[in-house]
Amino acid sequence: MVELHQVPWPIRTERLLIRPLEDADLAAVWEFRRLPEVNRWLGRAPATREAFDDTYSEPERRAITFVIELPDAAGRTIIGDLMLKIEDGWAQAEAADAARGVQAELGWVLAPAHAGRGYATEAVSAMIDLCFGALGLRRVHAGCFAVNEPSWRLMERLGMRREEDSRQTALHRSGEWMDGVNYALLADEWPGRR
Repeated sequence: MVELHQVPWPIRTERLLIRPLEDADLAAVWEFRRLPEVNRWLGRAPATREAFDDTYSEPERRAITFVIELPDAAGRTIIGDLMLKIEDGWAQAEAADAARGVQAELGWVLAPAHAGRGYATEAVSAMIDLCFGALGLRRVHAGCFAVNEPSWRLMERLGMRREEDSRQTALHRSGEWMDGVNYALLADEWPGRR
């Protein structure tokens, strides 16, 4: 097992490159994260470029944010980003040490101009491979607003199991309490690990 910062970046998939976010990436990431159809689903959506840069310059945020690049004739185009946050599993006090750093929360954003081509599925699949491979984690999970159908459909395509449907548990920035869904997958359920 390796630590997240020890992973040999970039991760290469059939069509994409995934690597840690850098300062030079902020303008490109801001371009799609600022779009209303994107940021309506995000847990944090800074309203200005300055606030965005401040948020994504924080060491804690930077350590868990990765860009999705599409190699093209112009070089590489950033088409999305991923979050991979390693967490402790829940455990009784006597077993807490054995539950440290055993699971990850995943999140993703894809620029609308690149949606519908399987890029998000490919990128998230690569991150799950990383979690269950080199990182040696036992579980990954992700959640979204229940009305964000493209997001939970992606989780289902990847074989993640719906573990929770919650009623009005998430307060949206619009002021509306919204339903949520949560999905998860264990290492021994991932096809690449059998």
